[in-house]
Amino acid sequence: MLTYNTQLKHLKLPEYGRNIHQMVEHCLTIEDRDERTRCAHSIINCMSKLFPKLREEENYQQKLWDHLTIMSDFRLDIDYPTEVVKAENLNTVPQKIPYTSEHIRYRHYGKDVERLIAKAVSMEPGEERSELVLLIANHMKKLLLAANSDGVDDIKIFKDLAEYSHGQIQLSPETTVLHEFKIVAPPSGKKKKKR
Repeated sequence: MLTYNTQLKHLKLPEYGRNIHQMVEHCLTIEDRDERTRCAHSIINCMSKLFPKLREEENYQQKLWDHLTIMSDFRLDIDYPTEVVKAENLNTVPQKIPYTSEHIRYRHYGKDVERLIAKAVSMEPGEERSELVLLIANHMKKLLLAANSDGVDDIKIFKDLAEYSHGQIQLSPETTVLHEFKIVAPPSGKKKKKR
């Protein structure tokens, strides 16, 4: 009966192939430490011949010795010429990123628009505040247009702005006109044919 690779032992680093893994298994069975170290050096020599481009990298010897250690399942007891990776350092779990769970009223506007509106509300009435409110309204229109490409009504933006500011910012369509934004189609990945 034939033996298939799927029935054989799982390879730790399959890029080196089954023969290198079998050499490592043989190296683990050698009793004499000096002989085992010589065997490990010859395995490293074979590994470097498999990937000659690896020699161009900085610290390629370190990488090869780390790979040998991983293939031996950290059981190879020899005199290593470099410091090798430890089992506990290999599978470190990254720290969890703390995400804020702030409530966003309208997700298509985002939290930054809420902060901008709060800043505009806290400002004294005047030309600077009016320009900031107009910039915020135009930005809201752009964001809403990105979420809803069918078209955006300025009155909807004015209502949302009044709702966010609790009625402290009121814009009317008779006195305020927002920019008209056009949706530009993304470039196609096709190259033009040369004639």
